[in-house]
Amino acid sequence: MTDEQKKTLLKVARKVVELAVRDEPVSTFDSEDPLFNEPRGCFVTLHNHGQLRGCIGQFQPSDCLLKTVREMAVAATRDSRFLSNPLTPAELSEIDIEISVLSPLEKTSDPLSLELGTHGIYIKQGYRSGCFLPQVATETGWNTDEFLSNCCGGKAGLAPDAWKQPDTEIYLFTAEIFGEKDLA
Repeated sequence: MTDEQKKTLLKVARKVVELAVRDEPVSTFDSEDPLFNEPRGCFVTLHNHGQLRGCIGQFQPSDCLLKTVREMAVAATRDSRFLSNPLTPAELSEIDIEISVLSPLEKTSDPLSLELGTHGIYIKQGYRSGCFLPQVATETGWNTDEFLSNCCGGKAGLAPDAWKQPDTEIYLFTAEIFGEKDLA
């Protein structure tokens, strides 16, 4: 992905976040760029001075990348973890936006083969699931066991060692990660 394509996606996400936080109608966006019209999963992450303020994504896209970025940007402003402390218009100038454009999920039978900082994980057992983007391992300093256990226990609501159980499905993916700080 070129820097110009990244900047375009970040501009779209910024505009959408600002409109959504102000409860204004969110525009639709179109592009002739073939990349933006590919069906791609993505996550949109919002930080305020390094503190998470929202992060929502979709692995299996229902639409093209441009529309998925738009939908995830709106959803990130309404992240259920922050319902009691929602984003406010006064915060908008302090928000940094990061986008992670995902590769397709690949099921693995060897979760310990994941490369920390390169692979994200999606763990599923029955109706419970959780995921961590690749950058979570780097940001937390977790080792492979901790990465897998925290996803099971902290995100999926499973036992921390559920990743070792044969009925647990584990998928790996990579992400092209870029943010407003990177491209300023």
